Amino acid sequence: WPIIGGVATSVVAEGEFIHSDGAQVGDVLVLTKPLGTQVAVNVHQWRREQDKLWTQCQEESVLTTEVAENMMHEAVCSMARLNRNAGRLMVKHGAHACTDVTGFGILGHAQNLVENQVQEVGMELDTLPCIAGTPAVNQTVFNFSLLTGYSAETSGGLLLSIPQDKAEAYCKELEELDGSPSWIIGRVTKDPHRKAKIMDNVKIIEV
Repeated sequence: WPIIGGVATSVVAEGEFIHSDGAQVGDVLVLTKPLGTQVAVNVHQWRREQDKLWTQCQEESVLTTEVAENMMHEAVCSMARLNRNAGRLMVKHGAHACTDVTGFGILGHAQNLVENQVQEVGMELDTLPCIAGTPAVNQTVFNFSLLTGYSAETSGGLLLSIPQDKAEAYCKELEELDGSPSWIIGRVTKDPHRKAKIMDNVKIIEV
């Protein structure tokens, strides 16, 4: 079988896109899709193959079949939703920096974003929105590093740094367009060491 690669390029004017290096102290961090796709897809595979880990899920009352089905449904809907509207609205609402959240997990991508900033900043994540049921699987059956920020996401959302006074309007308009919520999950801080971290008292939201 041949392996075919490709690349897409475009030309845009200044003001039609957001640079990835402009995060400012006092910005808040917005996430446009929930975390947990890796967990949900694995649970679906365990259930389909009647794997011993699925047996453990049931024996320890971690998940019902209904919850597992809903988990996979939410993951598929999330993965199928484009980041197009989220990207376009960044320009309208004046976001300062952005990255997608994919293979390195949310903390891995936050750290990459921090290291790319002009200002010496850090990022503190105080909220992790997760697909319902995935935190329990991660904590009880198999550790995907979901709650430590390193669980890989497939077709994940955008993590953006945006002025605090514009974040709610951004989230509201994106939900009107996409029918799905976004969340303010942290803030940009002054940090000469340029570190992203998940706070000890992080809030887990199941959606």
